[in-house]
Amino acid sequence: MVEPVDIYFAEMQACGRPATTIRSYGLDLLRWWRFMWALGIEWNQATRVDARDFVRWMQIGDKPVRVHWRHRLAGLTAETAPKPQRKRKLPAGAPNPITGKSSPGTKYALNTWAHCETVLRTFYDFHLDEGTGPIINPFPLVRARRSGRANAHKDPASPFRNERSGRYRPTIPKRAPRRIPDDMFNALFAALKYNRDRALLAFWVSNGARADELLTSRQRDALPGDQLIGVIRKGSRDYQQIPCSTDSFVWLRLYQEEAWRAGVPRGRNETLWWTLRRPWRPLNYHAARAMFESANDLLGSNWTLHDLRHTAAYRLAQDPKMPLTDIQWVLAHAHLTTTQLYLPAGKDEVIEHVRAHHARQARLREQPPPQPAPGYNPDSLNNLFGMSL
Repeated sequence: MVEPVDIYFAEMQACGRPATTIRSYGLDLLRWWRFMWALGIEWNQATRVDARDFVRWMQIGDKPVRVHWRHRLAGLTAETAPKPQRKRKLPAGAPNPITGKSSPGTKYALNTWAHCETVLRTFYDFHLDEGTGPIINPFPLVRARRSGRANAHKDPASPFRNERSGRYRPTIPKRAPRRIPDDMFNALFAALKYNRDRALLAFWVSNGARADELLTSRQRDALPGDQLIGVIRKGSRDYQQIPCSTDSFVWLRLYQEEAWRAGVPRGRNETLWWTLRRPWRPLNYHAARAMFESANDLLGSNWTLHDLRHTAAYRLAQDPKMPLTDIQWVLAHAHLTTTQLYLPAGKDEVIEHVRAHHARQARLREQPPPQPAPGYNPDSLNNLFGMSL
């Protein structure tokens, strides 16, 4: 059973897919494999009825609860293991009072369902083309769009991109990018304890790089004199130098001096971001996210690292002298339409604009009506009509 998955992942690696993408594909395939194991079905014998039942199960089934490895060694299960205690923990699916974002629910999200359907459809399409799988894909396309190429603009060169809509793929509503307001960002920044974390946030909110992209930088990639830092882009795997704010390099220098005195490896080819404790290890995405979640816990918010990228894009788009094509280059968007999503004002700014509108209308009602001309006497018009009568 493992062999078809290994062949599929080897093809993805040959196409230059990052490890994070391969991991996400593997989790979707594991979910499908476990569903077939429960039914006693081989992967190449699954029918469209099985695929339909799997999609239906994702709609009504609960997400599995991950048990900490210490509890697993003790023989505890998800029901008997103690629940993790976090500050100001909200119920599943409840909106956060500060950010307005809902906390993760007990059911699978629409994005998870859609991503899983796409992965499984492309997996069976791959083995269908290679002649190593069933001749009928259990995850078919929509009947009305089999001959079209909807969504082909997203990435025409990718063999794993969904070019047409799947029959079991849900409709995901389009949401505006969510940015962090300036006052909340200042509170998050003040909640950080270490200069490394302050440098990371300063870079993320100034250059718009993805969280895992910034972690690929080496010590030779930081150029304070030019205000540039080099990163490896997630999709294309290209090396790109992007401009950053001066404050981010100040925090970076403070962090580097502290880290080098503590014994962190120093060299041009060494990674730029390290853990804070021995043994020294390169900082990965999960550790950076844990750092950010700790700051969120202090404030009772649930912002994400990707919200920092949205915040940087929104700040750039609000500058009237900043061309939209330059913002597209900084964010490494393949299409300008993706960058245009950051042009509309955020929810908090729209509320302020409407409040200002009502305040202006109230002031206008309190002012007397303007006179048509200096010295105008409205009684003269009444006398004129009286003479005419």
